[in-house]
Amino acid sequence: MTELLVTNLATGYGDLKVVTDVSLAVRSNTVTAMLGRNGAGKTTTLRAIAGLNRITAGTVTLAGTVLNRLPAYRRARLGIAYVQEGKRVFRSRTVDENLQLGTFASRSRRRDNKIIDEIYERFPMLAARRKTVASALSGGQQQMLAIAQALVAEPDILLLDEPSAGLAPTIVAELADIIRDLKARGLGILLVEQAVEFALAVADDVVVVDRGRRVHAAPVTDPGLRDAIRRAYLAEDASARNTAAGQSR
Repeated sequence: MTELLVTNLATGYGDLKVVTDVSLAVRSNTVTAMLGRNGAGKTTTLRAIAGLNRITAGTVTLAGTVLNRLPAYRRARLGIAYVQEGKRVFRSRTVDENLQLGTFASRSRRRDNKIIDEIYERFPMLAARRKTVASALSGGQQQMLAIAQALVAEPDILLLDEPSAGLAPTIVAELADIIRDLKARGLGILLVEQAVEFALAVADDVVVVDRGRRVHAAPVTDPGLRDAIRRAYLAEDASARNTAAGQSR
C-alpha cells in the first residue's frame, strides 16, 4: 500500500502565506476529498505536494520518502500525478500526441504504446477521437484527456483539482464512475472540489480547510462532517457580509 502523508504543511507564493497548517493522508484504494471555500488554500496545497510551490514548513512524504526538496519531475517519477484545474491539455496537439507526451513521466518499463492502448480502453470517447486536436474537443472530453494524460505515467497517487468544474451533469456522472474505477484499480486520489455533493459521493475520507488550516478531518460517514463543511462555507458568506457592511459606512 502506498501512502501520501502531508503533515503541518505551510506554503504560499513568495512572501504571501496561503497555507499555514494542513495535514492529510491519501492511501491506495481510497479517495480523500479536500473541501473548503474559495481561497481556503486547496489548490495551493496540491501545488505544494506536486512540487510547484515551495514548502516553507511541515513535510510531504510518499511511501516514506520525504519530498520537500525534490523538484516536480522527481515527484512525478516517484508516483505523483497532478491534474490541474482548467482542463490543461496541449490544445494544438492531437489526443494521441497528448497521451504520448504523458509517457515522459512514466516509471514503467513497459512499451508506451501498450500503456496508451490500455488508456483508450478505459476512455473510449478518446479512442474515437485519437487524431482530433484537443482544441476541437468538448470541455468534458478535454477534462477526460487531462486525466488520461496523467494516468499514462502510471502513478500511485493522483491529485485532481476541481475536475467537475464547468461540466454537464451527464459528464460529471461519468467522471464519478471513472474516479471510482481508478480507486478500485489501486490508485490513491486526492480530490479538490467546490461541488460538495459530487465530492462526498466518491470520497472515503474528507479534509475541510479554511483560511489555510485544516479545521476538520473525518471519514465521509462521520455524522458531524456536514456541519463542519457548512461552517467552513458559511465563513465565506459572513466575511462577504462584513466587508459589504464596512464599505457601506
